[in-house]
Formats: sequence, C-alpha cells, structure tokens
Amino acid sequence: MIVPLLHILILAGVLFVLGLVCTMVWRMNVIMMLIGIEIMLNAAMLAFVGAANYWGSADGQVFSLMIMAMTSAEVSLALALVVYLHRWRKTVNADEFNSMKG
Repeated sequence: MIVPLLHILILAGVLFVLGLVCTMVWRMNVIMMLIGIEIMLNAAMLAFVGAANYWGSADGQVFSLMIMAMTSAEVSLALALVVYLHRWRKTVNADEFNSMKG
C-alpha cells in the first residue's frame, strides 16, 4: 500500500508544528528545546523521504541521511553541553545562562 504524498506532508507539518510548540513553550528548559528541534528535523526528513518516493529519485533519501548524521553529532554535543552547564550552574534553566562571563 502506497501512502499519498499529501498524507506524508500533512504528518510532517503536524510534527513540525509540534516541535515548534515544544521549543516555544518550554524555552526555559534546554533539554526540551533540543527535543523540539529534533522533532522539527525529523519532520523535515519525513518530507524529504516522502517527496523522494513520490518523484522517484533518491535525492531526498540521501539528504535525510545527511540530516541524521548532523543530528547525531548535534545530540552528542548538546548532551555534553547540558551536562557541563548543569555541573557549572546546577540547573538546566535557559534563563540562568544570560551572560557571556562566568
């Protein structure tokens, strides 16, 4: 059974909006902001793969693999940053990190 492109794009749009809402509502928590960004990137990957399947080309799938590689690097760096900031300030509240000096 083949899923129509419109259904894939609607699902990708809903996922993107959910990720955007997650990022905007929980702006104070760094971890929730990162989860929202990951959801938005996954929505973009879903749209790329759906469009690549619809047009019969592998470009969208290759680009989604690049996004996966970028997000895995981003997650590892962000987790290290969150652990460092939690050890330094004893919180992951983004409002606490408003200055460039220690």
